[in-house]
Amino acid sequence: MLETSTVEIANTGERSSFRCEPVRPTGVVDERCGKRIRSIVGEASSKRVVERVALALDAFEKGRYAEARRIVVPVTRECEGVEFIHEIAGLSLYRTGSWRDAAEHLEIARGLSGGSTLNHPMLADCYRALKRYDKVDELWKELKESSPDAAIVAEGRIVAAGALADKGDLQAAVRVMEQVRKDPAKVREHHLREWYVLADLYDRSGDVIKAREWFTKISRQDKGFADVDARLAELGA
Repeated sequence: MLETSTVEIANTGERSSFRCEPVRPTGVVDERCGKRIRSIVGEASSKRVVERVALALDAFEKGRYAEARRIVVPVTRECEGVEFIHEIAGLSLYRTGSWRDAAEHLEIARGLSGGSTLNHPMLADCYRALKRYDKVDELWKELKESSPDAAIVAEGRIVAAGALADKGDLQAAVRVMEQVRKDPAKVREHHLREWYVLADLYDRSGDVIKAREWFTKISRQDKGFADVDARLAELGA
């Protein structure tokens, strides 16, 4: 499962701006995983499969997503039904822009996880890219109801708002983002990301005053965040 993740921020009119970037899968190729692999491929092949999974995980953790994908996808065909393997495959495919295949593997991992929602932002973003907006809505609802880590919920919110913006419903996207905390006790990076998206949506919908207010709020916390200073300059601040 993912421990935490972040979201790229740029112009929210672009799909890639809502990409969730997995930081570190918390799963490991432990004895339980190894036992599951042995039960599927047999003792003779299990060592080789475990080594391939470990190599894929190492490549993924070092940001070599194409390499991780090249290693792990064939393993999923040989050793289907191991949650951790499908998760690495899904996240590697996601990071290399193969939305349909990524969604397939993340769905398999989701089914094997017993109800985990930690990868919902990435899965929802795949469906957003595929214009499966009904699935984005479904995953966002599940994520809100499960209330996992606040940063993960923030990512889901950003993807949900992005899907609405894709459909041209900027006001609905704004309403989703207006649920963010304006004055948290401690400002964290995911708050800045949410504020940025809200400010951008205000700008795109023509509410320059609110856009300037939220970009200014971000700048006061972190002047170097994304392109906030440039956005403020464009807005005459």
